[in-house]
Amino acid sequence: MGSENVGKNGDLLFSDVELKDISGLQKGEDFVEVMCGCTSHRYGDAVGRLRVFANGFLDIYCECTPGCDEGKLTPAAFEKHSGRESARKWKYNIWVIINGDKVPILKTALLKYYNKSPKQANGSAKSQHSKVFHRDEFIQCTRCDKYRRFRLRTKEDCRSYHEALQKESWKCSDLALGKIKCDADEERASRKAYRGCSRSPTCNGCTSCVCFGCELCRFPDCNCQNCVDFTKNVKA
Repeated sequence: MGSENVGKNGDLLFSDVELKDISGLQKGEDFVEVMCGCTSHRYGDAVGRLRVFANGFLDIYCECTPGCDEGKLTPAAFEKHSGRESARKWKYNIWVIINGDKVPILKTALLKYYNKSPKQANGSAKSQHSKVFHRDEFIQCTRCDKYRRFRLRTKEDCRSYHEALQKESWKCSDLALGKIKCDADEERASRKAYRGCSRSPTCNGCTSCVCFGCELCRFPDCNCQNCVDFTKNVKA
């Protein structure tokens, strides 16, 4: 796919200034792709194509040798595959070419979505042991106009909230199999300010609890656009 086949969503991921002079730039329907590489003192440069998605996913398609059959790799796996001696620092060791110079991706705008999303989407060693966090959300009942809290701690919790969001006439009785009725008191405003964030009790949406899509809150059997897009990106 050449740069002449530009998808409008890819155009919106980064500004022209953020991508200026990066070698191998191509834009797809839902991603931006650039040439990347990682240098080993023993084996030299291993090159590939880095794809950046808005949900934080980073995929690298290895092109280190004509016969390489690794295909799609995570950044950490690509760094290891390249034979880099000081591994586990892929943000520093993986580079892109800007004006003919090798620039670590950490010093570019290419990680701005990765840094705002749950890290297990990228399969790093650290992310495999970390937990995705979603702060509490509220939905207003269409019958009594009261706001009801959804605690998003498990996949079942997230599915309940996800389905409630898609209901045009959601009611209190729909929550937790009718355990809450419209005559139940609404939470006090002071209490609603507490959203369960692990960093700040009155969080307004910090990067630790704002999720743009993960395996906990996206569902392959759901036909909504958010879930369809997420599933498509995972399989890409």
